[in-house]
Amino acid sequence: MKKALRWILIAAAAVVLIIGGLLFFNRNSGLDNYPYEPDTPAPDPHNGVFVCEGGTMTFNGDGESIVIDFSEELAGLCNLPAGEHEGSYVFLTGNLPPHGSMPIRYDVAHELEITVTDDGKESRAVMDLGIASADGSSGQSGVDTVTPERIPFMFRTDQGFITFAFEKK
Repeated sequence: MKKALRWILIAAAAVVLIIGGLLFFNRNSGLDNYPYEPDTPAPDPHNGVFVCEGGTMTFNGDGESIVIDFSEELAGLCNLPAGEHEGSYVFLTGNLPPHGSMPIRYDVAHELEITVTDDGKESRAVMDLGIASADGSSGQSGVDTVTPERIPFMFRTDQGFITFAFEKK
């Protein structure tokens, strides 16, 4: 009986040491879930007017300020006020556990966050960046979805996916 108990305790200790070691090395491995960023230089911030059928976005090249002028339809999809508004923007990774959405260069971004103030009330919205298929059954997002000349918003509606593709004027 004593021999059996001793072997059980040795086996239990070995299991605890193995599991503890795996947890320790995994935690300290440096393999956190960080977004992909190319080893090329980051593109210059957007500068100029970008237009689509739902409105305009004007960037001044500082990587922060934006002026939007959205139609009622696009503003409703974005949850932002319609008409012309000044604000700020940041391109984001998308939700990467455990960090959540993180700021990132636009050529690998999956989301765009826009913040505007309307009559003293701040409105913040995060739009998916992507391109819907021709039939609206699916959408695609990823590296180079946003370019120096294009910023496509993708929305999922009851009828499927739709895109509002802003093109540089």
